[in-house]
Amino acid sequence: MDMEACIHTAAEVIRSRSSLQPQVGLILGSGLGDFCDGLQNAGKIPFSELPAFPQATVEGHCGEFWIGTHQEVPVLALRGRLHYYEGYPQNVLTIPVRVMALLGIKTLILTNAAGGIHPRLSPGSLMLLQDHINQSGSNPLIGSNLGEFGPRFPDMSEVYDAGLRNDVLLAARKEGMDLACGTYLMYSGPSYETPAEIRFFGKIGADAVGMSTVPEAIVARHCGMRILGISCITNMAAGILQKKLSHEEVLETANCIKPKFLRLLDLAVHASVQA
Repeated sequence: MDMEACIHTAAEVIRSRSSLQPQVGLILGSGLGDFCDGLQNAGKIPFSELPAFPQATVEGHCGEFWIGTHQEVPVLALRGRLHYYEGYPQNVLTIPVRVMALLGIKTLILTNAAGGIHPRLSPGSLMLLQDHINQSGSNPLIGSNLGEFGPRFPDMSEVYDAGLRNDVLLAARKEGMDLACGTYLMYSGPSYETPAEIRFFGKIGADAVGMSTVPEAIVARHCGMRILGISCITNMAAGILQKKLSHEEVLETANCIKPKFLRLLDLAVHASVQA
């Protein structure tokens, strides 16, 4: 794959489909794509209509760019993402982030469905990311540096923008919305983690675990974006409760938490353009 050509071509196609200049990008995790249904003046571009673009294969991930306005803010949303466990190298699965950067987006809201590790989290909790731990075994910046986007060795001391996170926390508290803050750990998947792995992840500082987000956050920082990360806790991680894990449970809980999650995205988009 000529990755740079793929990125530039996708950006050109999106520009040709809409006159909007998106200010905020969103990547929507498992079962969380209904945000797109509320966009005004919306248009969608399936990955299948973008030349040489990788395709999403997981239930709950449509694989579409949606461009429209949300609260009068032009946004570009990814309805469904690509995953490392689908077999894509991390520099390929993060192509959509590069496309957003080429389109001039400076703020990226990353969302995911995650398993709770910390006792204060339970299914239905929402957690803003303060930091992450990369346990995937790879990094999306391995290989030749794409110099038009960022430096060879980007700083990762503050991946998730503290000012933006605090603005969202304050807005949520005014509405009586209880949010947690914590550290997200990425595990490669597609198998769920073992109880022993979860105990280890808890000891090294992880509050929640999932199979996405970290490669996109790394690439977004490489591109100089501000990032807000949101984890929807859809289940407790392996061994926390005496029950087996399933993707169906993830989607079911994501559906139940949908109203609260969508309201949080309202606040996040508003905070993104006010900062």
